[in-house]
Amino acid sequence: MQKENPSSLTTTGFFYKNPSLKIKEFQAFLISRFGIILALNMQSTILYYWVYQLTNNKLSLGLVGLAEVIPAIGCSLIAGHYVDQNEKRKMVLLCLSGYVFTAICLFLLALPYIETQLSISVLVGLIYFLVFLGGIFRSFYAPSMFSLFGLIVPREHYPNATSWSSMSWQLGAVIGPLVAGFFIAFFGIKIGLLAVLAVLVIIHIPLLSIAVKPILKREKEPMLQSISEGLKFVMRTPTLLAAQLLDMFSVLFGGAVALLPVYQKEILHVDEIGFGILRSAPGIGAILTLGLLAFLPLKNKPGQKLFLCVAGFALSIIVFGISTNFYLSFIMLLLSGMFDAVSVVIRSTILQLVTPDAMRGRVSAVNTIFVSSSNEFGDFESGVMANWLGTVRAVVVGGCLTLGVVAFTFFKVPQLRNFTFEDKKEE
Repeated sequence: MQKENPSSLTTTGFFYKNPSLKIKEFQAFLISRFGIILALNMQSTILYYWVYQLTNNKLSLGLVGLAEVIPAIGCSLIAGHYVDQNEKRKMVLLCLSGYVFTAICLFLLALPYIETQLSISVLVGLIYFLVFLGGIFRSFYAPSMFSLFGLIVPREHYPNATSWSSMSWQLGAVIGPLVAGFFIAFFGIKIGLLAVLAVLVIIHIPLLSIAVKPILKREKEPMLQSISEGLKFVMRTPTLLAAQLLDMFSVLFGGAVALLPVYQKEILHVDEIGFGILRSAPGIGAILTLGLLAFLPLKNKPGQKLFLCVAGFALSIIVFGISTNFYLSFIMLLLSGMFDAVSVVIRSTILQLVTPDAMRGRVSAVNTIFVSSSNEFGDFESGVMANWLGTVRAVVVGGCLTLGVVAFTFFKVPQLRNFTFEDKKEE
C-alpha cells in the first residue's frame, strides 16, 4: 500500500486553507461568539413574542428594538474608550456577567407568581428596562470582542479568521430564533428564558480558557480626548470610512426584510411557513457562502469584490421587490445574503487590518454606531418609504439608491477600490 507523503498534507487540505482554526484560543473565541449570539437571539425572539402576547400592540414590538438600540448607540463611544484602557478578556467576561444578570431577572419576571403580582404595564416596563440594560452591555461587548480577536489571531490570518468569526455569528443569529420557537411551542416562555440563562452560564467555560491579554494602551488620557482620537482616525482613513459608509447606506436603503410581512400577505400570498422560509433565506445564503469561503478564501482584489458584492446585493433586492413569484423571491433573498456575507468578511477584515492595536476599542465603537444605525433605522426607513411610495416602489427605489451609493463610492474613493489584504496599516 502506498503511503501519503506527510509533506503534502502541510500544503493542502482544510487546515492549510484555514490556519486560524489551528489556534486553540481562536476555537474558544468562536464557541463563545456563537454561544452568546445564539443566546441573545433566543432571548430577543422570546421577548418579542412575550411582549406582544402581553400587549397585543404592534407598537410595543418597535419599542423593544428601540429600547436596545438607544443605549447601544449612545454608549458606544464611551465604551470604546474604556475597552482600550482595560484588559479585553475581562471586559468580555463583565459583559457576559451583565447578560447573565438580565437573563436571571427576565426569568424571574416570567415566573407565574411574580407575573400575576404585577400589572401588564409594570411588567412590560420592566422588560423594556432590562432590554435597555442589555443595550448598554451590547455597546461594551462589541468592541471588547473585536479587540480580543485582534490579540488572538495573527495579522496574516485575519481574512480567514474573519470568515469563521462571521460564520459563528450567522449560525447563532439563524439558529437562535429557531431554538426559541421550539422552546416557546413545547415548553413555554419561562423554560425558554431559563435555557437562555443556561447557555450564557456555560459560555463562561470557553471564554475562561482564553489567556489574559496585555493592555496595549497604557497611558491614561481624558475621555473626550480619547474618544476624539477614535473618531478622527476613522474620518482620516478613507478606506475604513468608505467601507463603513458603504455598509451603512446599503443596509439603510436595501432593508427589504423589514417589509416581508407585507410581501407574504399582499404580494406573494403565502402562509406563515412561507414567511419563515423567506425570512431565513438571507441567513441561509450567508451561511452557505461563509462555508464556501473556508475552501475558497478571499485573497485577490478584495476592494473590487466588495463593490461587486454590494452591487449584487442591490440588484437582488430590486428583483425581489418586483417579483410576484415565491421561488424567485426566495432565490433573490438567498443571493442577497450570499453577497452580503462576502462584503461583511471584506469590511470586517479591512477594519481589523487598518486599526492600530491600541485603538481597537474606540474604532470598533464607531463601527457599532454605523452598524446599529443602519440595521435599526433601516427598518424604520423601509416602513416610512413603504407608507409613502407603496411597498414595491419603496424596495425598488431603495435598491436603486444603493446602486447609486456603490457607483459614487467606487469613483470617489480609489483607496477602497484598490485595497489589498497585505500586511500593512494605513497611515
